[in-house]
Amino acid sequence: MIRSITALKVLAVAGAATVLLAGCSSGGSSTSKSSSSSTPSASKKTDPAASCKAPSTPSTDALKIGTLLPLTGSLAYLGPPAVAGAGLALSDINAAGGVLGKDATIASATDSGDSTDLTVSSSSAAKLKAAKVSVVLGAESSSVTLNVIDQITSSCTIEISPANTASSLSGYSSYYYRTAPPDSVQGSALGQKIVGDGNAKVAFLVFNDAYGTGLRDSTEKAIEAAGGSVVYGGSGKGQEFPPGQTTFSSEVTAALASKPDAIVILAFDETKSIVPELVSQGWDMSKTYMSDGNTADYSTTFKPGTLAGGQGTIPGAQASTDLKTRLNDWYQTNQGKALTDYSYAAESYDAITLTALAAEAGKGTDAPTIQANMAKVSGASGGTKCTTFADCKKLIDAGTSIQYQGPSGIGPFNKNNDPSSAYIGIYKYDANNVDVYQSSIQGAVK
Repeated sequence: MIRSITALKVLAVAGAATVLLAGCSSGGSSTSKSSSSSTPSASKKTDPAASCKAPSTPSTDALKIGTLLPLTGSLAYLGPPAVAGAGLALSDINAAGGVLGKDATIASATDSGDSTDLTVSSSSAAKLKAAKVSVVLGAESSSVTLNVIDQITSSCTIEISPANTASSLSGYSSYYYRTAPPDSVQGSALGQKIVGDGNAKVAFLVFNDAYGTGLRDSTEKAIEAAGGSVVYGGSGKGQEFPPGQTTFSSEVTAALASKPDAIVILAFDETKSIVPELVSQGWDMSKTYMSDGNTADYSTTFKPGTLAGGQGTIPGAQASTDLKTRLNDWYQTNQGKALTDYSYAAESYDAITLTALAAEAGKGTDAPTIQANMAKVSGASGGTKCTTFADCKKLIDAGTSIQYQGPSGIGPFNKNNDPSSAYIGIYKYDANNVDVYQSSIQGAVK
Protein backbone atom coordinates (compact mmCIF):
# COMPACT_ATOMS: atom_id res chain seq x y z
CA MET A 1 0.00 0.00 0.00
CA ILE A 2 2.95 2.36 -0.59
CA ARG A 3 1.78 5.50 -2.34
CA SER A 4 3.83 8.55 -3.38
CA ILE A 5 3.55 11.85 -1.50
CA THR A 6 2.74 13.55 -4.81
CA ALA A 7 -0.14 11.17 -5.41
CA LEU A 8 -1.56 11.79 -1.97
CA LYS A 9 -1.40 15.54 -2.54
CA VAL A 10 -3.17 15.25 -5.87
CA LEU A 11 -5.87 13.03 -4.43
CA ALA A 12 -6.40 15.39 -1.53
CA VAL A 13 -6.89 18.29 -3.94
CA ALA A 14 -9.12 16.19 -6.19
CA GLY A 15 -11.24 15.15 -3.24
CA ALA A 16 -11.94 18.76 -2.37
CA ALA A 17 -12.32 20.06 -5.90
CA THR A 18 -15.24 19.95 -8.27
CA VAL A 19 -14.76 17.46 -11.10
CA LEU A 20 -16.27 18.95 -14.24
CA LEU A 21 -18.48 17.03 -16.65
CA ALA A 22 -16.92 16.12 -19.98
CA GLY A 23 -16.69 12.43 -20.48
CA CYS A 24 -18.37 9.15 -21.40
CA SER A 25 -19.63 5.53 -20.87
CA SER A 26 -19.92 1.97 -19.56
CA GLY A 27 -20.53 -0.62 -22.19
CA GLY A 28 -20.56 -4.21 -23.35
CA SER A 29 -17.86 -5.79 -25.47
CA SER A 30 -17.14 -7.25 -28.88
CA THR A 31 -18.71 -6.62 -32.24
CA SER A 32 -22.47 -6.20 -32.35
CA LYS A 33 -24.45 -8.72 -34.38
CA SER A 34 -27.34 -6.30 -34.73
CA SER A 35 -27.55 -3.59 -37.36
CA SER A 36 -26.03 -0.21 -36.61
CA SER A 37 -29.48 1.35 -36.86
CA SER A 38 -30.52 -0.42 -33.67
CA THR A 39 -28.40 1.96 -31.59
CA PRO A 40 -29.72 5.52 -31.48
CA SER A 41 -27.46 8.45 -32.19
CA ALA A 42 -25.73 10.06 -29.24
CA SER A 43 -26.85 13.43 -30.64
CA LYS A 44 -30.53 12.54 -30.41
CA LYS A 45 -32.56 15.61 -29.45
CA THR A 46 -36.14 14.40 -29.03
CA ASP A 47 -37.13 12.93 -25.67
CA PRO A 48 -38.55 9.44 -26.37
CA ALA A 49 -40.93 9.97 -23.42
CA ALA A 50 -42.12 13.41 -24.58
CA SER A 51 -45.71 12.24 -25.05
CA CYS A 52 -45.99 10.59 -21.61
CA LYS A 53 -48.66 12.11 -19.39
CA ALA A 54 -49.64 11.56 -15.78
CA PRO A 55 -52.95 9.72 -15.23
CA SER A 56 -55.88 11.68 -13.86
CA THR A 57 -55.75 9.42 -10.81
CA PRO A 58 -52.42 7.84 -9.74
CA SER A 59 -52.36 4.05 -9.67
CA THR A 60 -52.31 2.38 -6.27
CA ASP A 61 -51.57 -1.09 -7.61
CA ALA A 62 -48.56 -2.93 -6.23
CA LEU A 63 -45.30 -1.50 -7.58
CA LYS A 64 -43.94 -3.71 -10.36
CA ILE A 65 -40.26 -3.48 -11.23
CA GLY A 66 -38.35 -5.12 -14.05
CA THR A 67 -34.62 -5.76 -14.28
CA LEU A 68 -32.37 -5.67 -17.33
CA LEU A 69 -29.05 -6.93 -15.97
CA PRO A 70 -26.07 -8.86 -17.41
CA LEU A 71 -26.82 -12.49 -16.69
CA THR A 72 -24.65 -13.62 -19.63
CA GLY A 73 -21.81 -12.09 -21.63
CA SER A 74 -18.64 -10.21 -20.78
CA LEU A 75 -20.24 -8.23 -17.95
CA ALA A 76 -21.98 -11.18 -16.30
CA TYR A 77 -19.76 -10.78 -13.23
CA LEU A 78 -21.60 -7.52 -12.55
CA GLY A 79 -24.99 -9.22 -12.54
CA PRO A 80 -24.92 -10.80 -9.05
CA PRO A 81 -24.15 -7.60 -7.08
CA ALA A 82 -26.88 -5.71 -8.93
CA VAL A 83 -29.36 -8.53 -8.34
CA ALA A 84 -28.40 -8.57 -4.65
CA GLY A 85 -28.69 -4.79 -4.34
CA ALA A 86 -32.15 -4.76 -5.88
CA GLY A 87 -33.31 -7.78 -3.92
CA LEU A 88 -32.11 -6.44 -0.59
CA ALA A 89 -33.73 -3.07 -1.27
CA LEU A 90 -37.06 -4.72 -2.00
CA SER A 91 -36.73 -6.81 1.15
CA ASP A 92 -36.16 -3.67 3.23
CA ILE A 93 -39.01 -1.82 1.50
CA ASN A 94 -41.50 -4.62 2.06
CA ALA A 95 -40.35 -5.10 5.66
CA ALA A 96 -41.28 -1.45 6.20
CA GLY A 97 -44.81 -1.97 4.90
CA GLY A 98 -44.23 -1.94 1.17
CA VAL A 99 -45.16 0.84 -1.22
CA LEU A 100 -48.58 2.33 -0.53
CA GLY A 101 -49.25 -0.61 1.74
CA LYS A 102 -48.51 -3.32 -0.85
CA ASP A 103 -45.41 -5.44 -1.39
CA ALA A 104 -43.28 -4.27 -4.31
CA THR A 105 -42.08 -7.01 -6.65
CA ILE A 106 -39.66 -7.70 -9.44
CA ALA A 107 -42.24 -8.77 -11.97
CA SER A 108 -39.82 -9.49 -14.80
CA ALA A 109 -36.10 -10.28 -14.60
CA THR A 110 -34.41 -10.24 -18.00
CA ASP A 111 -30.92 -10.60 -19.43
CA SER A 112 -29.24 -7.53 -20.89
CA GLY A 113 -26.38 -9.54 -22.39
CA ASP A 114 -23.69 -7.22 -23.74
CA SER A 115 -22.93 -5.48 -27.01
CA THR A 116 -21.74 -8.68 -28.69
CA ASP A 117 -25.37 -9.32 -29.60
CA LEU A 118 -27.78 -6.46 -29.04
CA THR A 119 -30.74 -8.63 -30.04
CA VAL A 120 -30.58 -10.03 -26.48
CA SER A 121 -31.38 -6.67 -24.90
CA SER A 122 -33.92 -5.78 -27.59
CA SER A 123 -35.82 -9.00 -26.87
CA SER A 124 -35.63 -8.40 -23.12
CA ALA A 125 -36.94 -4.86 -23.50
CA ALA A 126 -39.96 -6.23 -25.34
CA LYS A 127 -40.59 -8.68 -22.49
CA LEU A 128 -40.38 -5.87 -19.94
CA LYS A 129 -42.86 -3.81 -21.93
CA ALA A 130 -45.25 -6.77 -22.07
CA ALA A 131 -44.92 -7.20 -18.29
CA LYS A 132 -46.14 -3.59 -17.85
CA VAL A 133 -43.59 -2.72 -15.22
CA SER A 134 -43.36 0.88 -14.02
CA VAL A 135 -39.57 0.85 -13.57
CA VAL A 136 -36.69 -1.01 -15.21
CA LEU A 137 -33.41 -1.39 -13.30
CA GLY A 138 -30.59 -1.48 -15.85
CA ALA A 139 -28.84 -1.83 -18.08
CA GLU A 140 -25.30 -1.87 -16.73
CA SER A 141 -23.71 -1.42 -20.15
CA SER A 142 -24.15 2.02 -21.69
CA SER A 143 -24.02 0.47 -25.16
CA VAL A 144 -26.91 -1.80 -24.22
CA THR A 145 -28.88 1.09 -22.74
CA LEU A 146 -28.36 3.13 -25.91
CA ASN A 147 -29.83 0.15 -27.77
CA VAL A 148 -33.04 -0.06 -25.72
CA ILE A 149 -33.62 3.34 -24.10
CA ASP A 150 -36.03 4.50 -26.82
CA GLN A 151 -37.87 1.19 -26.63
CA ILE A 152 -38.26 1.44 -22.85
CA THR A 153 -38.85 5.14 -22.18
CA SER A 154 -41.13 5.74 -25.17
CA SER A 155 -43.55 3.30 -23.52
CA CYS A 156 -43.60 5.65 -20.51
CA THR A 157 -41.54 3.28 -18.39
CA ILE A 158 -38.76 4.60 -16.17
CA GLU A 159 -35.30 3.23 -16.82
CA ILE A 160 -32.78 3.69 -14.01
CA SER A 161 -29.26 2.32 -14.35
CA PRO A 162 -26.92 1.55 -11.46
CA ALA A 163 -23.85 1.55 -13.71
CA ASN A 164 -24.25 3.52 -16.96
CA THR A 165 -21.64 6.22 -17.30
CA ALA A 166 -21.84 7.36 -20.95
CA SER A 167 -22.01 11.14 -21.19
CA SER A 168 -24.28 10.75 -24.21
CA LEU A 169 -26.96 9.48 -21.81
CA SER A 170 -27.01 12.66 -19.72
CA GLY A 171 -30.44 14.20 -20.18
CA TYR A 172 -31.27 11.70 -22.92
CA SER A 173 -34.83 11.18 -21.66
CA SER A 174 -36.91 12.58 -18.83
CA TYR A 175 -37.69 8.96 -17.96
CA TYR A 176 -34.04 7.88 -17.76
CA TYR A 177 -32.02 8.12 -14.52
CA ARG A 178 -28.81 6.67 -13.19
CA THR A 179 -27.17 6.29 -9.81
CA ALA A 180 -23.64 6.12 -11.26
CA PRO A 181 -21.78 9.25 -12.36
CA PRO A 182 -20.92 10.13 -15.99
CA ASP A 183 -17.44 9.10 -17.08
CA SER A 184 -16.21 12.67 -16.83
CA VAL A 185 -15.94 12.10 -13.07
CA GLN A 186 -14.11 8.77 -13.36
CA GLY A 187 -11.92 10.07 -16.20
CA SER A 188 -10.89 13.10 -14.17
CA ALA A 189 -10.06 10.95 -11.13
CA LEU A 190 -8.16 8.38 -13.20
CA GLY A 191 -6.20 11.02 -15.12
CA GLN A 192 -5.23 12.90 -11.98
CA LYS A 193 -4.23 9.65 -10.29
CA ILE A 194 -1.98 8.63 -13.19
CA VAL A 195 -0.12 11.95 -13.38
CA GLY A 196 -0.08 12.26 -9.60
CA ASP A 197 1.81 8.96 -9.47
CA GLY A 198 4.60 10.62 -11.45
CA ASN A 199 3.70 9.47 -14.97
CA ALA A 200 4.24 12.16 -17.62
CA LYS A 201 3.77 10.08 -20.80
CA VAL A 202 0.72 7.82 -21.07
CA ALA A 203 -0.37 5.22 -23.63
CA PHE A 204 -3.91 3.91 -24.04
CA LEU A 205 -4.94 0.43 -25.16
CA VAL A 206 -8.61 1.11 -25.79
CA PHE A 207 -11.38 -0.62 -27.68
CA ASN A 208 -13.56 1.26 -30.12
CA ASP A 209 -16.71 1.21 -28.01
CA ALA A 210 -18.74 4.11 -26.58
CA TYR A 211 -17.38 3.19 -23.16
CA GLY A 212 -13.75 2.90 -24.16
CA THR A 213 -13.39 5.98 -26.33
CA GLY A 214 -15.55 8.13 -24.07
CA LEU A 215 -13.62 7.30 -20.92
CA ARG A 216 -10.35 7.64 -22.84
CA ASP A 217 -11.30 11.18 -23.90
CA SER A 218 -12.16 12.21 -20.34
CA THR A 219 -9.00 10.65 -18.91
CA GLU A 220 -6.85 12.17 -21.64
CA LYS A 221 -8.26 15.61 -20.91
CA ALA A 222 -7.42 15.23 -17.21
CA ILE A 223 -3.91 13.95 -17.99
CA GLU A 224 -3.18 16.92 -20.22
CA ALA A 225 -4.70 19.39 -17.76
CA ALA A 226 -2.33 18.00 -15.10
CA GLY A 227 0.71 18.52 -17.35
CA GLY A 228 1.02 15.03 -18.85
CA SER A 229 0.74 13.88 -22.45
CA VAL A 230 -0.76 10.94 -24.34
CA VAL A 231 1.81 9.26 -26.58
CA TYR A 232 -0.28 6.38 -27.98
CA GLY A 233 -3.97 5.60 -28.38
CA GLY A 234 -5.14 9.16 -27.92
CA SER A 235 -8.26 10.77 -29.30
CA GLY A 236 -8.23 11.19 -33.06
CA LYS A 237 -5.21 8.92 -33.59
CA GLY A 238 -7.21 5.99 -34.94
CA GLN A 239 -5.32 3.51 -32.77
CA GLU A 240 -8.31 1.88 -31.06
CA PHE A 241 -8.91 -1.84 -31.54
CA PRO A 242 -12.30 -3.39 -32.35
CA PRO A 243 -14.31 -4.91 -29.47
CA GLY A 244 -13.88 -8.67 -29.31
CA GLN A 245 -10.32 -8.74 -30.61
CA THR A 246 -8.28 -11.56 -29.07
CA THR A 247 -4.66 -10.95 -30.11
CA PHE A 248 -2.77 -7.76 -29.27
CA SER A 249 0.86 -8.23 -30.26
CA SER A 250 0.94 -5.31 -32.71
CA GLU A 251 -0.98 -2.93 -30.42
CA VAL A 252 1.26 -3.66 -27.43
CA THR A 253 4.41 -3.37 -29.56
CA ALA A 254 3.26 0.02 -30.87
CA ALA A 255 2.29 1.25 -27.42
CA LEU A 256 5.62 0.26 -25.90
CA ALA A 257 7.47 1.86 -28.82
CA SER A 258 6.03 5.20 -27.71
CA LYS A 259 8.03 4.78 -24.47
CA PRO A 260 5.19 5.52 -22.03
CA ASP A 261 5.56 5.90 -18.30
CA ALA A 262 2.15 4.27 -17.82
CA ILE A 263 -0.36 2.28 -19.85
CA VAL A 264 -4.13 2.52 -19.43
CA ILE A 265 -6.21 -0.48 -20.51
CA LEU A 266 -9.83 0.40 -21.30
CA ALA A 267 -11.55 -2.83 -22.31
CA PHE A 268 -13.61 -5.71 -20.97
CA ASP A 269 -12.82 -9.39 -21.61
CA GLU A 270 -10.10 -8.27 -24.02
CA THR A 271 -8.08 -7.44 -20.89
CA LYS A 272 -7.47 -11.15 -20.34
CA SER A 273 -5.54 -11.25 -23.62
CA ILE A 274 -3.88 -7.83 -23.34
CA VAL A 275 -2.28 -8.46 -19.95
CA PRO A 276 -0.34 -11.63 -20.98
CA GLU A 277 0.90 -9.80 -24.09
CA LEU A 278 2.15 -6.88 -22.00
CA VAL A 279 3.92 -9.31 -19.67
CA SER A 280 5.50 -11.22 -22.57
CA GLN A 281 6.88 -7.97 -23.99
CA GLY A 282 8.43 -7.02 -20.66
CA TRP A 283 6.09 -4.28 -19.45
CA ASP A 284 6.17 -3.39 -15.74
CA MET A 285 2.57 -4.18 -14.78
CA SER A 286 2.74 -1.96 -11.70
CA LYS A 287 2.60 0.91 -14.21
CA THR A 288 -0.75 -0.29 -15.55
CA TYR A 289 -4.09 1.39 -14.89
CA MET A 290 -7.62 0.13 -15.53
CA SER A 291 -11.21 1.31 -14.98
CA ASP A 292 -14.56 -0.10 -13.87
CA GLY A 293 -14.88 -2.15 -17.06
CA ASN A 294 -11.94 -4.35 -16.11
CA THR A 295 -10.93 -3.56 -12.53
CA ALA A 296 -11.88 -6.94 -11.10
CA ASP A 297 -10.56 -9.99 -9.25
CA TYR A 298 -8.09 -11.86 -11.50
CA SER A 299 -6.86 -14.25 -8.83
CA THR A 300 -7.95 -17.28 -10.86
CA THR A 301 -7.06 -15.77 -14.25
CA PHE A 302 -3.37 -14.87 -14.05
CA LYS A 303 -0.33 -16.23 -12.24
CA PRO A 304 0.26 -14.74 -8.77
CA GLY A 305 2.02 -11.40 -8.94
CA THR A 306 1.04 -10.67 -12.55
CA LEU A 307 -0.87 -7.48 -11.73
CA ALA A 308 0.83 -6.60 -8.42
CA GLY A 309 0.94 -2.84 -8.00
CA GLY A 310 -1.35 -2.13 -10.94
CA GLN A 311 -4.27 0.17 -10.21
CA GLY A 312 -7.83 0.84 -11.28
CA THR A 313 -10.91 2.93 -10.60
CA ILE A 314 -14.53 1.98 -9.97
CA PRO A 315 -17.31 4.57 -9.62
CA GLY A 316 -19.20 4.39 -6.35
CA ALA A 317 -18.54 4.48 -2.66
CA GLN A 318 -16.96 1.43 -1.04
CA ALA A 319 -19.72 -0.73 0.43
CA SER A 320 -19.59 -0.87 4.21
CA THR A 321 -18.87 -4.16 5.97
CA ASP A 322 -22.43 -4.24 7.24
CA LEU A 323 -23.89 -3.70 3.78
CA LYS A 324 -21.64 -6.36 2.27
CA THR A 325 -22.77 -8.81 4.94
CA ARG A 326 -26.44 -8.06 4.28
CA LEU A 327 -26.00 -8.28 0.51
CA ASN A 328 -24.16 -11.58 0.77
CA ASP A 329 -26.73 -13.01 3.18
CA TRP A 330 -29.56 -12.04 0.83
CA TYR A 331 -27.80 -13.52 -2.18
CA GLN A 332 -26.94 -16.78 -0.45
CA THR A 333 -30.51 -17.14 0.81
CA ASN A 334 -32.15 -16.34 -2.51
CA GLN A 335 -29.57 -17.47 -5.08
CA GLY A 336 -27.70 -20.16 -3.16
CA LYS A 337 -24.29 -18.61 -3.77
CA ALA A 338 -21.88 -16.24 -2.10
CA LEU A 339 -21.21 -12.85 -3.66
CA THR A 340 -17.67 -12.43 -4.98
CA ASP A 341 -18.07 -8.85 -6.22
CA TYR A 342 -19.94 -5.84 -4.87
CA SER A 343 -19.53 -3.42 -7.77
CA TYR A 344 -22.66 -1.27 -8.22
CA ALA A 345 -24.60 -3.18 -5.55
CA ALA A 346 -25.08 0.01 -3.52
CA GLU A 347 -26.12 1.89 -6.66
CA SER A 348 -28.70 -0.81 -7.41
CA TYR A 349 -29.99 -0.65 -3.84
CA ASP A 350 -30.41 3.12 -4.07
CA ALA A 351 -32.04 2.99 -7.51
CA ILE A 352 -34.81 0.74 -6.22
CA THR A 353 -35.21 2.69 -2.98
CA LEU A 354 -35.46 6.04 -4.77
CA THR A 355 -38.20 4.80 -7.10
CA ALA A 356 -40.16 3.37 -4.18
CA LEU A 357 -39.85 6.64 -2.26
CA ALA A 358 -40.95 8.59 -5.33
CA ALA A 359 -44.07 6.42 -5.51
CA GLU A 360 -44.75 7.11 -1.84
CA ALA A 361 -44.25 10.85 -2.31
CA GLY A 362 -46.60 10.95 -5.30
CA LYS A 363 -49.08 8.46 -3.83
CA GLY A 364 -48.96 6.45 -7.04
CA THR A 365 -47.09 3.48 -8.46
CA ASP A 366 -47.51 4.40 -12.14
CA ALA A 367 -44.38 5.53 -13.97
CA PRO A 368 -45.47 9.16 -14.63
CA THR A 369 -46.19 9.71 -10.94
CA ILE A 370 -42.87 8.17 -9.92
CA GLN A 371 -41.00 10.21 -12.55
CA ALA A 372 -42.55 13.44 -11.29
CA ASN A 373 -41.17 12.78 -7.80
CA MET A 374 -37.72 11.26 -8.43
CA ALA A 375 -35.73 14.48 -8.16
CA LYS A 376 -37.82 15.56 -5.18
CA VAL A 377 -37.06 12.53 -2.99
CA SER A 378 -33.39 12.63 -3.99
CA GLY A 379 -33.20 16.05 -2.37
CA ALA A 380 -32.90 18.22 -5.49
CA SER A 381 -34.81 20.97 -3.68
CA GLY A 382 -33.48 20.22 -0.22
CA GLY A 383 -35.34 18.37 2.52
CA THR A 384 -34.72 16.44 5.70
CA LYS A 385 -31.95 13.88 5.27
CA CYS A 386 -32.82 10.22 5.82
CA THR A 387 -30.91 7.04 5.09
CA THR A 388 -33.47 4.22 4.98
CA PHE A 389 -36.76 3.63 3.22
CA ALA A 390 -38.51 3.17 6.55
CA ASP A 391 -37.28 6.46 8.00
CA CYS A 392 -37.86 8.37 4.78
CA LYS A 393 -41.37 6.98 4.48
CA LYS A 394 -42.24 8.21 7.97
CA LEU A 395 -41.14 11.71 7.00
CA ILE A 396 -43.13 11.60 3.76
CA ASP A 397 -46.23 10.41 5.65
CA ALA A 398 -45.78 13.40 7.98
CA GLY A 399 -45.70 15.78 5.02
CA THR A 400 -41.98 16.47 5.28
CA SER A 401 -39.78 16.89 2.20
CA ILE A 402 -36.88 14.46 2.18
CA GLN A 403 -33.36 14.00 0.86
CA TYR A 404 -32.62 10.29 0.64
CA GLN A 405 -28.95 9.53 1.31
CA GLY A 406 -28.26 5.91 0.58
CA PRO A 407 -25.16 3.71 0.68
CA SER A 408 -23.92 4.74 -2.78
CA GLY A 409 -23.23 8.24 -1.46
CA ILE A 410 -24.55 10.04 -4.54
CA GLY A 411 -25.91 13.58 -4.44
CA PRO A 412 -29.43 14.61 -5.55
CA PHE A 413 -30.38 14.23 -9.21
CA ASN A 414 -29.47 17.22 -11.36
CA LYS A 415 -31.34 18.58 -14.39
CA ASN A 416 -29.97 15.73 -16.55
CA ASN A 417 -31.18 13.07 -14.08
CA ASP A 418 -27.54 12.31 -13.21
CA PRO A 419 -26.33 12.24 -9.60
CA SER A 420 -25.02 15.71 -8.79
CA SER A 421 -22.03 14.20 -7.00
CA ALA A 422 -20.53 10.76 -6.61
CA TYR A 423 -17.49 8.85 -5.37
CA ILE A 424 -14.78 7.17 -7.42
CA GLY A 425 -12.95 4.33 -5.68
CA ILE A 426 -9.20 3.79 -6.18
CA TYR A 427 -8.02 0.15 -6.14
CA LYS A 428 -4.56 -1.48 -6.19
CA TYR A 429 -3.75 -5.09 -7.10
CA ASP A 430 -2.09 -7.30 -4.51
CA ALA A 431 0.20 -10.28 -5.06
CA ASN A 432 -2.82 -12.50 -5.70
CA ASN A 433 -4.18 -10.24 -8.47
CA VAL A 434 -7.06 -9.07 -6.28
CA ASP A 435 -8.12 -5.44 -6.57
CA VAL A 436 -7.90 -3.97 -3.06
CA TYR A 437 -9.70 -0.76 -2.16
CA GLN A 438 -7.39 2.14 -1.26
CA SER A 439 -9.41 5.34 -1.07
CA SER A 440 -12.24 7.34 -2.65
CA ILE A 441 -12.42 10.68 -4.41
CA GLN A 442 -15.70 12.61 -4.43
CA GLY A 443 -16.45 14.59 -7.57
CA ALA A 444 -19.30 16.88 -8.56
CA VAL A 445 -21.19 16.58 -11.84
CA LYS A 446 -22.06 19.83 -13.61
